[in-house]
Amino acid sequence: MWHFTDTNKLLRYHDNREVVAGETLSVKGDPVLCEHGLHACKNILDACNYAPGPYIWWVELSGKVIHGDDKSVATKRKAVWGYDATNVLREFARTVALEAVEKYWDETKFGAFPEVTRKYLQTGDESLRSAAESAAWSAAGSAARSAARSAAGSAAGSAAWSAAGYVAGSAAQYAAWSAAGSTAWSAAGSAAQYAAWSAAGSTAWSAARGAHEKLLSKMIQAGRPKPPKTKSS
Repeated sequence: MWHFTDTNKLLRYHDNREVVAGETLSVKGDPVLCEHGLHACKNILDACNYAPGPYIWWVELSGKVIHGDDKSVATKRKAVWGYDATNVLREFARTVALEAVEKYWDETKFGAFPEVTRKYLQTGDESLRSAAESAAWSAAGSAARSAARSAAGSAAGSAAWSAAGYVAGSAAQYAAWSAAGSTAWSAAGSAAQYAAWSAAGSTAWSAARGAHEKLLSKMIQAGRPKPPKTKSS
C-alpha cells in the first residue's frame, strides 16, 4: 500500500516519530479512519490526495486493520521502502496535463494553446515555469469566456467547452507544482480528470483515472533507488 510523508519523514499530528525503511511503527487502541491509527492507500492517486509532501513509501499494514473507500487504517505499519519522489511526481503531472491538453483543447474554438506552457509540460524546463503558468491561466480565462458566449442551449457543447477551461487551468497548476505543494499537484490531477469527465462522462473519467493510476505506479517503481551492490568475497 502507499503512503506519503514530507521530506523530513516524520509522522504528523504531534507524533513526530521518524518513518524508517524496514521498521514498523505502532499505535495503541483501536484504529479509526481519519481519526486514530496509521493510514495507507491501496491506490496511489488516493494517497496523493492525502499527501503532506512528496516522500513516497510502500508500506504494509498489520495488527487491527480497517478498510475504507479510499484508504485503510491499522495499528501497525511497516515502511518497506521509500524515497523523495519530487521529480517523478512532476514528470507525471506534466505528462497527464499534456495528454489532457492534446485530447480536449480545441484550437478552432479557443485558439492555439500557449506554446510556452506546452514546452514546459514537454520538457520540465524550470526557467519556463513562471511564464507557462501565466500563459495557461490567461488561456483558461479566454476559454471560459468563449464557453459562456457559445454554450447557451447546448448541454453537450457546454460540457466540452467547460472541459477545455479545466484543461487550461490544470496545466497552470501543473506548471506551478513544487515539492512543497503536493496539495496543489493533487488538485491539478483532479482538474485533468474532470476535463475527461466533463467531455465524455463518468465512464471516460474512470478509464482516465485507471490509466493514470497505472502510469504513476509504474513511474514510482521505476524511480525507486536501487539498493547498493555488495562486494562478493
